[in-house]
Amino acid sequence: MENFYLFMLIALAVLAIADLVVGVSNDAVNFLNSAIGSKAISFKSIMIIASLGIFIGAVFSSGMMEVARKGIFVPGQFYFEEIMVIFMAVMITDILLLDFFNTLGLPTSTTVSIVFELLGAAVVMSMIKIGQSQTETWADLTNYINTAKATEIILGILLSVGIAFTVGALVQWLSRLVFTFHYEEKIKNFGAIFGGIALAAIGYFIFMKGLKGTPYYGDFKDVMEGNELMIIIGSFLFWTIFSFAFMKIFKKSILIFVIGMGTFGLALAFSGNDLVNFIGVPMAAYHSYEAWIASGMGASEFSMNVLAQKVPAEPLLLFIAGGVMVLTLWFSKKARTVADTEIGLSRQGDGHEKFQPNMLSRLIVKGSTRLAAFFGTVLPNKTVDTVDSRFEKPVVALATKSKSYELPAFDMIRASINLMVAGVLISIATSMKLPLSTTYVTFMVAMGTSLADRAWGRESAVYRVAGVLNVIGGWFFTAFSAFVAAGTLAFLINWNSRVMIPVLLLLAILLLIRNFFVHKNRDRAITNPDKLKKAESNTVQGIIEESADTIANVVKRTNKIYTDMLRGLAKQDTKKLKKSKKGVKKLDDEVEELRSHIFYFIKNLDETSVRGSNFYIIVLGYLTDVTQSLEYIAKASYKHVNNNHKALRFNQIKDLQEIDNSLESLLKEIEEIFSNREIEKVSMILEKKAELFKFVSEKIEKQIERTRDEESSPKNTTLYFSLLLETKDLVTALTNLMEEYYRSYKKV
Repeated sequence: MENFYLFMLIALAVLAIADLVVGVSNDAVNFLNSAIGSKAISFKSIMIIASLGIFIGAVFSSGMMEVARKGIFVPGQFYFEEIMVIFMAVMITDILLLDFFNTLGLPTSTTVSIVFELLGAAVVMSMIKIGQSQTETWADLTNYINTAKATEIILGILLSVGIAFTVGALVQWLSRLVFTFHYEEKIKNFGAIFGGIALAAIGYFIFMKGLKGTPYYGDFKDVMEGNELMIIIGSFLFWTIFSFAFMKIFKKSILIFVIGMGTFGLALAFSGNDLVNFIGVPMAAYHSYEAWIASGMGASEFSMNVLAQKVPAEPLLLFIAGGVMVLTLWFSKKARTVADTEIGLSRQGDGHEKFQPNMLSRLIVKGSTRLAAFFGTVLPNKTVDTVDSRFEKPVVALATKSKSYELPAFDMIRASINLMVAGVLISIATSMKLPLSTTYVTFMVAMGTSLADRAWGRESAVYRVAGVLNVIGGWFFTAFSAFVAAGTLAFLINWNSRVMIPVLLLLAILLLIRNFFVHKNRDRAITNPDKLKKAESNTVQGIIEESADTIANVVKRTNKIYTDMLRGLAKQDTKKLKKSKKGVKKLDDEVEELRSHIFYFIKNLDETSVRGSNFYIIVLGYLTDVTQSLEYIAKASYKHVNNNHKALRFNQIKDLQEIDNSLESLLKEIEEIFSNREIEKVSMILEKKAELFKFVSEKIEKQIERTRDEESSPKNTTLYFSLLLETKDLVTALTNLMEEYYRSYKKV
């Protein structure tokens, strides 16, 4: 029996390392986004600063492990074997849940996940114990669960969401009124005061949240407590002088230093305090195992009162944990995916939106628009005009559109406010001993400052609001799924631990591997060399040259999709047809993204090259026609097979294969012409259009004869005619596209 619990302990240690990896991948969003989004500091410098904060916070962490030991349940009510079941269920659930959110690219709270996992597993284990007891009832559940602490944690987390959003929006709005978007000159005059306020707030945050609870806090506890006001005033004066000297000596904006220090402070706090979410449970299991071995009692007899006592720090374990977290920060691609989500939602400019609008987001945006219009009528026009002038955004002139990616998602004022407000709110909550989620606070502050900064304009608001609602919905899903999943796993492990633990560990490994490949494939799709490229040239000749690559790409993918669809239809293969539908959807989305880029494309053109916009718009129109024809064929084919209608007759399949062979030959020629820039050969392709049309028309005539004499399936006939007619539309769109290209090419 002792060997089996040793196996469980080793498994928990491995799970702890894995949990550190998936946890850092999600929580990196807390401290990286402001610095990355503002581009105030190079990415390498950001990573070095964050790494130092993470490592120092991890090594100095020790006093924050109590939530895993006694914060949620009453340890004395459980025996050693029961507590190990709870811990194993929690760790397996935590890894799978966080990795799921990382794969989706959504930030969630590691604090909420661990709290509700401990709660779910402890509740189920308590119910099992109560069910086996002859004297206890369900009312005795409160003897097992620390309901007061659990309720306090949950309410604190929920309140922090609304408070963080409101305070972030208010502070950003006031800051923008003072500094405007043209803040460079004002920072020269008032930067020292702003730097003093921001750095004093961040410095106080580092001590109150980042180092409180460590064994080193006691050395200056007497100095800190009771003298907070004097320390804040002294800190403000020191940092104001420092900010003034920094700007005079280095001739750089103090905002750069504020963002760097804020990033360090949040990374330090995250590591020092959220480390419990990753290794708190395994460390509690380790101490439980040590106490059980020393007792000499049976696993079902040894009460876990030992967990109610404070334990010394484990410097070696904390050192290893810090190293794992730093390595994860540098090498985890999922951390970048989660960070991209928040940066995309808070981005000042327009661009590709990750989330689709929903009914609730539309209602919120419409209601907010009407409310803003109402205030516009109530307030004096002069006041409205004055406020609007403070929010006028500078026009950034780019030499070429290819440099658009260099623009920051938001400016350094907003990045500084994000870090400062998040730090202050977390510090206040810590000083008042109120629990909260650092993820929720930092995310909602970023969303509040985005709203106040008018980043959510009429062009993007419905998408951004939908994104925020999706993320918040994911948080509620985190709590519910963590509770249910951990409780379910605790029940299964308690039922037969020797069988279920190896099975669940194997299942966890398989799911992690699957999620890894899902994320890898999604990354590959984003960086796919076959993805359609936006036009970046500002001359007619350059536009025509770039369009050749786009046309060749679309023709190549059209050829493959069309062939796969007909093969799937012939074999009644719904899986292949579904894959073809996804391929068409992906191509259509890329063409639509090019169309949404037209505004910026036209803005970027030289005065002498404006006529190139007409060519580009027409080309995109024909590409849209191509994708629409493919989409109709894909949907009709999939619907026919998925509804289990009669398969196409042999003669019909044979005719479609002949058409596919002819079309495949034509499309390959077109692809080679545009890939090799042999544009003069376009005229030869145009002559083949009539031949293909005649060939398709003959197949239509044959089907009419078959319908009159032998055809018995109305569904087959409808589908067959639809495929032939849509194929003609597809060829028409392609030939029109080539004619337009050929005419424009000859004019250059």
